[in-house]
Amino acid sequence: MPSSDTVTLVQADSISKVFDVSAPWLNRVLERKPRLLLHAVDKLSLVIRRGETLALVGESGCGKSTVARLLVGLYRCSTGSIRFDGQPMPAIEDAGHGASAHAMRRRIQMIFQDPYASLNPRWTVGRIIAEPIHVHRLLADESAIRERVAALLAQVGLSPNDAVKYPHQFSGGQRQRISIARALASEPEFLVCDEPTSALDVSVQAQVLNLMRELQRERGLTYLFISHNLAVVRHVSDRVGVMYLGRIVELADNADLFGNPLHPYTRMLLDAIPDLERVGRPRTPVAGEVPNPLDPPAGCAFNPRCPLANDRCRRERPELASVPGEATGRRMVACFAIEEGRISSRGDGQTSRSEDSGRA
Repeated sequence: MPSSDTVTLVQADSISKVFDVSAPWLNRVLERKPRLLLHAVDKLSLVIRRGETLALVGESGCGKSTVARLLVGLYRCSTGSIRFDGQPMPAIEDAGHGASAHAMRRRIQMIFQDPYASLNPRWTVGRIIAEPIHVHRLLADESAIRERVAALLAQVGLSPNDAVKYPHQFSGGQRQRISIARALASEPEFLVCDEPTSALDVSVQAQVLNLMRELQRERGLTYLFISHNLAVVRHVSDRVGVMYLGRIVELADNADLFGNPLHPYTRMLLDAIPDLERVGRPRTPVAGEVPNPLDPPAGCAFNPRCPLANDRCRRERPELASVPGEATGRRMVACFAIEEGRISSRGDGQTSRSEDSGRA
């Protein structure tokens, strides 16, 4: 989905990431086994606009976290390209560590999933938060750095006196606040949040999510939010991309996707959410399991689980394309049933889902 729009901050064009998960060379020779390649991300394209929150959802193993690591430069793309603010994104391990690459990395930060593993237990909180300031040489005077750390702690709802403490002295929610403060220390524009609340209690999740939304409003931040919790995604996102086996199968505005999902996989995901208003009404069952990514099915990867799959779905792979009858790029779906009119692109949301599942 190429775009030259000035509001575009991050643009990924047909990015893929392939991991070699083969046995050691000698084992393969002796046992006559071929190399095994895992296509974690497969020709994925997306655009993230300034100031918005784009969420990626999907079952475990669909490639969400790999996309996150590609977009921050922790992984190098096997194919395709990523541009940040119009400039090519360098991978962290690339040899070129020029001033422009260093400045770009300062503008991109990541909040990791596990607050118990992402903080160095041997460092004080003050040192953890100050590390990006030292690395990017934002301040030279130690007293100014201490003041900056104190301000960041206050901004995420902690006390400036907590700077002398260690991570083990804090709860999970407090540790995630420390992670957010560390990510904000370099004054970034783009934050990649890889399931930042999944390890927290529900009440603490709400506190952290509200904090992130408040910080976004104050600082004009852009978020890529990775999650498998659809309730959280509905609360925080502007647009939602649904991933399945390394590809995006539906991309739409929050209200459109939750009000009238089109792709059969999206409908299955939403039908799995408990809803008191739909008690006793038929739902589309979540059939089967995610195929082995080392041996994906031919054609559409979802066809073994899809109640609407036909011979074309088993032969050809659908591409992400705009939905007929809607503005170009507003909603995109990779599904032959949509293209052929076997699923209506217009509907009343939950009613249309239950009617479709009854026919299926």
